[in-house]
Amino acid sequence: MSQQNTDEQTTSEQDAGDGGSPDPTDDEMLIQTDVSESVDETSGTRRRETVVRAEHVDVWYDDNQALSDITMEIPEQSVTAMVGPSGCGKSTFLRCINRMNDLIDSARVEGDLYLRGKNVYDDDVDPVALRRRVGMVFQKPNPFPKSIYDNVTYGLEIQDKGGDYDEIVERSLKRAALWDEVNDQLDESGLELSGGQQQRLCIARAIAPDPEVLLMDEPASALDPVATSQIEDLIEELARDYTVVIVTHNMQQAARISDQTAVFLTGGELVEFDDTQKIFENPESQRVEDYITGKFG
Repeated sequence: MSQQNTDEQTTSEQDAGDGGSPDPTDDEMLIQTDVSESVDETSGTRRRETVVRAEHVDVWYDDNQALSDITMEIPEQSVTAMVGPSGCGKSTFLRCINRMNDLIDSARVEGDLYLRGKNVYDDDVDPVALRRRVGMVFQKPNPFPKSIYDNVTYGLEIQDKGGDYDEIVERSLKRAALWDEVNDQLDESGLELSGGQQQRLCIARAIAPDPEVLLMDEPASALDPVATSQIEDLIEELARDYTVVIVTHNMQQAARISDQTAVFLTGGELVEFDDTQKIFENPESQRVEDYITGKFG
C-alpha cells in the first residue's frame, strides 16, 4: 500500500481516473451494495446504512506509525468530520478510503477497510475503479489548465464514460453551486476563476462521474470567509446525495456542518467518534474535551 500527493495535478488526475488500464465494471470490482433500510423500532426513524467501515486499520510510513488501530463506521448521506491537531493521521485515514496511500512508496496499510461490505484492499479491487466511487477534493484548488467545461468532463473522458456531457456539466456545476456564475463562459479557462470558484469547479469535477463517497481534505482552508461559507453550504447540500467525509482543523466548521465527528489525537489514535452534538457538548473523553476547548492542540 503506497504513495502521496506530492504533485497536485498528478494526484487529481489519478483521482479523476487516470490509471492507464481499462476501468473495470462494478461487477469486476465486486463491491457489494446493500440498499435496504433499517428502522429503529423504538423511535421509528430510519437508520442510515454504513457505507465505509474500518476495522483495526494501522498505517506506517517506513517505521513511523501514522494511524493506530482505527475502527469506525461512516453512515450514508451524511457529513462526517475528522478533526485533530496536525500530524494526528486525519488525512492519512482519508487517503486510505480511496487508496491514495498506494501512491506513497513508504506507506504500509494493515487492517480492513470496507466500502459497502467489500474490502477495498482485496487483490481483486482496482484502485482506479474504486476512485470512480470515491471522489476527492484537495486542500488547495487545483483546476487543470483547461476550459471550465473540459475540467468537469475530464474524469468522464479518462474513464471513457458515455452520456450527454452537456447535461452532466450543467448538472455538476449546479450541484457545485457554480452554474449561475459561469454558464456563459464554459469555454474560458478554469484558472481564471476566483479561489472559491476554482474549489467549487474542483467539486464539480469530482462529482461529475457520480461517486458514492466524496472525500474533502480541508477544502476551505485556503479560502476567504465568504468563499468558505459557500463551500460549507454546498457540503450540506451534497450530503443529500453523497456520503461526505471532511478533514478540517476548524472546530466551528465541524460543529456547523457535520452530523458526526471523529477526533484523532497525537499518535494516530481515534479517541472518540460520535454524533457531532455529543462530541462538542458532552464528550466521553477528557482528552477530547481538552482539545475541543482549546487546552491543547
